[in-house]
Amino acid sequence: MSNQQDSSEDFTYAHLRADCGNCFGLCCVALPFAATTDFAIDKEGGKPCPNLQNDFRCQIHRDLRQKGFRGCTVFDCLGAGQKVSQVTFKGNDWRESQETARQMFRVFPIVQQLHEMLWYLTQALSLEVTKSIHNDLRKAMEETEILSELDPDSLIGIDIPLHREKINRLLLRTSDLVREGSEFNSKTSRKHQKLLGKRMDLIGSNLKGADLKGANLRGAFLIAADLREADLRMTDMIGADLRDADLRGADLTGSIFLTQVQINAAKGNSRTKLPKSLIRPGHWSSEDY
Repeated sequence: MSNQQDSSEDFTYAHLRADCGNCFGLCCVALPFAATTDFAIDKEGGKPCPNLQNDFRCQIHRDLRQKGFRGCTVFDCLGAGQKVSQVTFKGNDWRESQETARQMFRVFPIVQQLHEMLWYLTQALSLEVTKSIHNDLRKAMEETEILSELDPDSLIGIDIPLHREKINRLLLRTSDLVREGSEFNSKTSRKHQKLLGKRMDLIGSNLKGADLKGANLRGAFLIAADLREADLRMTDMIGADLRDADLRGADLTGSIFLTQVQINAAKGNSRTKLPKSLIRPGHWSSEDY
């Protein structure tokens, strides 16, 4: 079974990648964070990070991890920042007025969620194996794109959970089509089927070298799990928590619904194989082991 990209159409993630040069530092202002291993300080939502400069650049960008701001290196707005800054608010930044700031900070996470759905739909539509539902996927993508370009008041009024439920039905169908007949349903991986079962709490689990090709890991807690050398091809990774998961030498080729945020939060090396749509994090080890 093939899950290769359909070359008859042009699928691009370009508008779903962060362009900080065209954003008003929204992730550094709108979002709250608490002092943890990911952030060195507490910050309220709507309050600028002390490291944010007047030109919306971070003054410690190159040393974020060393300065205790690992969470910043994990985050990815999926292009929502520049859309809110340049499209929704037409280039007027949050310093214009309190009302602009209030609306912008409410709208940003809404558009971020819509862009996340667009990322998933783009991947689903790029797969040959999903041709039977391409029309439904295109319609959902167009509808979601239109929603993401609404005015601020209309964006705030969107029922995001309802729209996400609608999109999720298509993503579930995509998952079934991709994983159908995969090796995970074969005798060779029954021991790993038994391990997973319906249990999604896999925090710290030893899955080194596991044959998980075609597994359903939707929403799985894989925090600090040992996935070295694991076969994760064609797995459904939507919502899986990969914080500090060890992916050194793992093969995630063809895995679906995997985002840059998940990969940024994990550990990997030069031998970790990723889907072409994702970028190898700069903080990953360059060593083979």
